[in-house]
Amino acid sequence: MSTLRVALDLDGSLEYLANSMADLAQALERRSDLDLVRYRSRSARQSPSEATVPGRRLYEPLWRHSWGPPLDGLIEGLEVVHVAGVATPPTRRAPLIISVDDLRPLRRRRSDTQRVVQLARAVRRGATLVVASHAARHEVQSTLGLERSEVVVVKPVVGHVSPTRDGSRLVIAVAGETARLVEMLPALTTLHRERHMEMDVVGSSTLQTLLAGTVLEGRLIPRSRASDVLSRARVVVSLTDGARFPSFAVAALAAGVPVVALASTTVREVLSGSAELVDSPGEAVEAVVEVWDDTPRRRILTAAGVVRAGDYSATSVASAYAQLYHSLVERVAS
Repeated sequence: MSTLRVALDLDGSLEYLANSMADLAQALERRSDLDLVRYRSRSARQSPSEATVPGRRLYEPLWRHSWGPPLDGLIEGLEVVHVAGVATPPTRRAPLIISVDDLRPLRRRRSDTQRVVQLARAVRRGATLVVASHAARHEVQSTLGLERSEVVVVKPVVGHVSPTRDGSRLVIAVAGETARLVEMLPALTTLHRERHMEMDVVGSSTLQTLLAGTVLEGRLIPRSRASDVLSRARVVVSLTDGARFPSFAVAALAAGVPVVALASTTVREVLSGSAELVDSPGEAVEAVVEVWDDTPRRRILTAAGVVRAGDYSATSVASAYAQLYHSLVERVAS
């Protein structure tokens, strides 16, 4: 197998626990079949090992629309270009791969949103979109009117976290399911009062007002500190609408923390068999109590979760991307 020269944009991390593109870059660099070129589309170089992109500041606004000069005309010898952020530069000959994690712009049900137009333009020029789940693939295909071959599923890298030892808190991760969190508040108040259960909420700052005057007031943890709060967790509750990959839940599995997750199509695909899946906020609270107290059940979930999380390690994901890189280059050459 020949060695491919691949450009990877480090300014496109897909999740908040760590820089997933940096983790992926390290794993790709360890492969003998790839010659990795690190670059940044939106910021200055941070290391001598990163490639300089001539005219980056001038071209970056154009790249947000899939316009501007081709990247493989600015960096010599590229055979594949892989991006995951808002900048999607055109290419002349090298296949362009765009990892798409955030489906919220596609859910606004408008065909003229910048992200929809940008991705559609890139695909018309030959780009391949990569999503984190089959559920996301169906959604992207439907929204953009794409063929199956134009959207590929590759599991994302979830940032490395250390194993949690003796966690004592209930941690609730919220992404788009604020109404479900509100439904849980009375039961959470009871848990706190009767069992003295301490709780944290990981979510956006928009939750601050919502949590005022509740048992969770003052317990909102910004996503930038997600890995810190995970080290204190005994059980994690994941409330996500599926617009973004449930990376916090997978990180919890990797850390050996049992997860109770509100089921959606994406969540079932990613977490089934490794987490306690529920259909309602009431069932979520009941599951928390069961998992909190049932040591044998905790051990089963922990063991299954660690195995599942291995699918999202940088090494595993790098292997999948390497196969994709080679297959796309072969397709272009044929």
